[in-house]
Amino acid sequence: MSFDDVVRQALDSLPPDIAGALRNVAVVVEDEDPQDPDLYGVFDGVPLTEGGPGPGDLPNRIAIFRRPLEADFDDVDELREEIRITVLHELGHYFGLDEDRLSELGYE
Repeated sequence: MSFDDVVRQALDSLPPDIAGALRNVAVVVEDEDPQDPDLYGVFDGVPLTEGGPGPGDLPNRIAIFRRPLEADFDDVDELREEIRITVLHELGHYFGLDEDRLSELGYE
């Protein structure tokens, strides 16, 4: 299974109410963040709690970074779990959760 497939699997496993709430957000896989190559993922946009992107604005964007995740997790099962956590962490930001709340939920 490819890295992209694992990200897709994490998205496909979302509960229906959460998946149904995803609007105007793109989830992409990139090699690494050019400014922080150790970063696993990033949310770029306006969280839903702040109204989300306005008409004519670019959609929100979540990037999952392949290289740092693959470098830090040799075990396939651990890599899958960390990809899942990273996807959920960045979706948390999309829904307006801050780092403290995501940590409380176990999505660090």
